[in-house]
Amino acid sequence: MTELAQPADARGQSPGASTASGGSGGSSPQASTASGGSGGSSPQASTAPRPVRDGVLLGLAVGVSGLAFGAAAVSAGLTVWQACALSLLAYTGASQFALAGTIAAGGSLVAGAAGAILLGSRNSLYSLRLAGLLRVRGAARLLAALGVTDESTALALAQPGPDAARTGFFATFASLYLTWNAATLAESFGLDVIGPAAFLALIWPRLAAGWTERGVAAGGAAIAIAATPLLPPGAPIVLAAFAALAGTLAGRPAMTP
Repeated sequence: MTELAQPADARGQSPGASTASGGSGGSSPQASTASGGSGGSSPQASTAPRPVRDGVLLGLAVGVSGLAFGAAAVSAGLTVWQACALSLLAYTGASQFALAGTIAAGGSLVAGAAGAILLGSRNSLYSLRLAGLLRVRGAARLLAALGVTDESTALALAQPGPDAARTGFFATFASLYLTWNAATLAESFGLDVIGPAAFLALIWPRLAAGWTERGVAAGGAAIAIAATPLLPPGAPIVLAAFAALAGTLAGRPAMTP
């Protein structure tokens, strides 16, 4: 019996050896968890909220629209400082365009202001939702009220908690407010080059992605330039979109039978 037992112990040591080997070599649940936490943690890292980065980028992207308002305000007969005052104090985007449009059409300032207030009243509904989330106290509530826009509200509500929501709200507010007012001032002074330069900066990461993207951009520019003397305003831009269609078809993999 002793001789039979010894080979079995030497050959297997099945309970102890398997447990030991599982603990040292495998320990699959714990080891895999540890390796996933230290090496990858990809799901958590990829979905981690970044309110400051997202807010700044959103503000920069939307803020360049202030170029359009600056041009519209000056064309409507407002002075540079009146246009800048609207962006500094009203800061409501669509309401500012409505006011400038009413004045350009020959309407009174009272009618333009009434339409602007009506459009801007939706921000009061946003404020009701954000008040309990941001929990701003004291004089800072006046500053937060100025910063309530579609963009800052959307970014704040997309965050997982109050702290991230507050950070995202003020990051979006600061970035969008500064960009919008700078764009209004630049366009009001007639710095038309700022618009194309800002648009080029926005699409530059896509242009640097590959030759297909650069080919689409070059083709669209060529179509627009060639069609501008022949077609009414706006039509060359629409026609240039066919370059994107050509790029999409060229980038599709060939179908094998």
